[in-house]
Amino acid sequence: MARKIISIFMLGLAGYFVFENRYRVMNMLLGNRFLRRVAVGSIMGLPGIRSKMMDSLFSGPSEFQ
Repeated sequence: MARKIISIFMLGLAGYFVFENRYRVMNMLLGNRFLRRVAVGSIMGLPGIRSKMMDSLFSGPSEFQ
């Protein structure tokens, strides 16, 4: 029981530190070319996000419609 409480506490503490340094962690992860490709590929694999991004990129200017 005590071991489970300690592991939950440590997980919460790790989550807190990642949250506090989230921009530093993101810069570190996205600074690596391989990890950046994996992140972009996995995000673009989600259908809702991909369709929203493609619509916003290739919709064209609104005044010419």
